[in-house]
Amino acid sequence: MGSLHARVVTGHPDTELAVVVDPNEQTGRAVADRYGARWAADPEGLGEVDAVIVAAATQYHHGIGVDIIDRGLPLLMEKPLADRLTDAEDLVSRSQQAGTPLMCGFLERYNPGLLTAFQLLENPVHIAAQRHSPYVARIRTGVASDLLIHDADIVVRMMGAEPSRVVGALTCAHPESEPTSEDIAEAVLTFPSGSTANISASRLSQRKVRGFVITELDRLIEVDMLRNAVTIYRHVLGENVDEGLSYKQQTIIEIPQIVSNREPLGAQLDRFVELIRGSADADAERAAILPAHRVVEALRESASA
Repeated sequence: MGSLHARVVTGHPDTELAVVVDPNEQTGRAVADRYGARWAADPEGLGEVDAVIVAAATQYHHGIGVDIIDRGLPLLMEKPLADRLTDAEDLVSRSQQAGTPLMCGFLERYNPGLLTAFQLLENPVHIAAQRHSPYVARIRTGVASDLLIHDADIVVRMMGAEPSRVVGALTCAHPESEPTSEDIAEAVLTFPSGSTANISASRLSQRKVRGFVITELDRLIEVDMLRNAVTIYRHVLGENVDEGLSYKQQTIIEIPQIVSNREPLGAQLDRFVELIRGSADADAERAAILPAHRVVEALRESASA
């Protein structure tokens, strides 16, 4: 992710990549040289910069985050904000006290298919989300905070509230996984309105799946995030006659135009630039970070009960 951020920062009209920080000199210098930046082994070598993007391993997020916030620098931290809810809460609190912008890398907020779905939403009563991928040994974090947190964030935003109850299960099955890093996470979220959501994340799938199915009383909205496609289904009752054949009911399928083709990572950087400049609400951005982290924490508590 660090190299992807470097590419997007370099190509953005309002940003310049100043320095790449990586304790591995070979890796850091390779990225820095590719995009015309300096390399530094640790944050002490940041020098004069306007903002920082952190894409380090999750266990280092809190320590690095404290350092950057204490310097008074705007910070975009890859998700999760920290590996423990208390540490994530601490970073949000420190940012608020310091008055510096803090953003979490919830990249799916900028997914064109989901942005289109948000414009179509009226009153969802049930949401089902799947985020499944083949196994990748280099990712040591459990799927709840690595994958499922994205969909928890989207579901909370779609429902307009945090869930009143979270029930779920975690499974660690792959022999190369850490005993505390689950490979499958399933959760059922119940909201104060009575609406529900099922979110599923897995890194044991043999194919990649990224999708949402949103049920409303009179239609179903399906989002395929891999194909960047949205489909609306409406079930209609009534008498229809076509070439002598009579139909009592039918399903009408609509395919709306996607609202944007902007690369999500670029759109996320647009938002970060707005926060740095003060043209976006930093308090609102902070307030939107923790709900998904609280869902993951509630899932872990439910799974261990």
